[in-house]
Amino acid sequence: MSDLAIRVDDLGKQYRIGERANSYHTFRDMLVGAAVAPFRRISKSLRGEQFLDAEETIWALRHVNFEVRQGEVLGIIGRNGAGKSTLLKLLSRITEPTEGTAAIRGRVGSLLEVGTGFHPELTGRENIFLNGAILGMKRAEINRRFDEIVDFAEVEKFIDTPVKRYSSGMYLRLAFAVAAHLEPEILLIDEVLAVGDAAFQRKCLGKMSDIAHEGRTVLFVSHNMSAVLRLTEETIVIEKGNIVMRSPSAEAVDYYMTSGLAQTGERIWQDEAINASAAPFRPISLRVLDNQETMAERVFAKEGFSVEFTYELDEDIQGLRTGIYLFTARGEPVFTSFDTDDPQRYDQMAVRQAGRHISRCQIPANLLNEGTYVLGVNASVFRVQSYFTDAYALTFSVDGMGVPGSQWQEPRRGPVRPALHWEIVRTEDQKS
Repeated sequence: MSDLAIRVDDLGKQYRIGERANSYHTFRDMLVGAAVAPFRRISKSLRGEQFLDAEETIWALRHVNFEVRQGEVLGIIGRNGAGKSTLLKLLSRITEPTEGTAAIRGRVGSLLEVGTGFHPELTGRENIFLNGAILGMKRAEINRRFDEIVDFAEVEKFIDTPVKRYSSGMYLRLAFAVAAHLEPEILLIDEVLAVGDAAFQRKCLGKMSDIAHEGRTVLFVSHNMSAVLRLTEETIVIEKGNIVMRSPSAEAVDYYMTSGLAQTGERIWQDEAINASAAPFRPISLRVLDNQETMAERVFAKEGFSVEFTYELDEDIQGLRTGIYLFTARGEPVFTSFDTDDPQRYDQMAVRQAGRHISRCQIPANLLNEGTYVLGVNASVFRVQSYFTDAYALTFSVDGMGVPGSQWQEPRRGPVRPALHWEIVRTEDQKS
């Protein structure tokens, strides 16, 4: 365990919910309430009513297990209410666990929300020394880093002003600067960068990258998937208080971004799910087909595949076009294509007649890189009317087995991996 910075075993946190705020009671009221409580229970039981305690509970975290090695930067992602912030509060000892243990080796610095640990009545200077003392640092250590903190936070002019008079941006800059510069061995960062402006976010990301390269341990909670991918190598995904995945960050982000999409390989629209404004256009289904014309959740990049959009028109539509949007699992656009992009076909289909139609798009072999993708669809008349759009209709995955270059066991960056033609020519050295 010598190289472990954090070890979490069966950690859980339970909270009480549904507790009503009680009004002021006299001692007499309390005695009367205690006396009649048993009779109320009996009365409810005789009437067949189930007695419920006023206090109900919920597990914010349950059975959480993981380890973080020294110098590792671990991402933590999940939807709102999944338990991410609760986990960091437990590790920061802000709150105690209901069950399980968390062993931490090293000095912990936390930035869980804007100004965590700041006293509003103290000045910026005093709060810097207060936070350093909380971290167990000597005054000489804090003095050595003081100028760097103030310079990074860009609050030199206001350093002797009580922080309660700071703007939210100034508050955040100083809080982050303190947490990042006071050299804790372990740094816990919750979603705080969203408060700052774009320039400050870039500055913070750069500093966090420096911290990671210095060999310090970082737990990074964020909804900014680009930041997670940039700063971390591994990421855990939390759902409803449980860790459902720990994997390389790219895989974890792909899972998280597509976990809310239940449709995989095929999407069928029910009538009640279609907005009345789509009429006379009615989507029926969207399917991914492999090279055997079979619906598939996974296709092979080396073989190519097709996308089939089935829809019905209750009346003729002039100038209709249907198309697909392809995105990566992280929401990055790959391409957009419509069934009347060819000018000749557009002229032929000037009026699309009432009835059922199928628009099929062929995706060539050796085009997409391996990974998870999201398909969206659109039906519209260019610059006149949009009948139907579902930007996240379904997901599917691409298997890169056997594609050109697969003999190199390395991931290729980007959503496309085309098979390009190369020539290698040996030229004779010319003598001068």
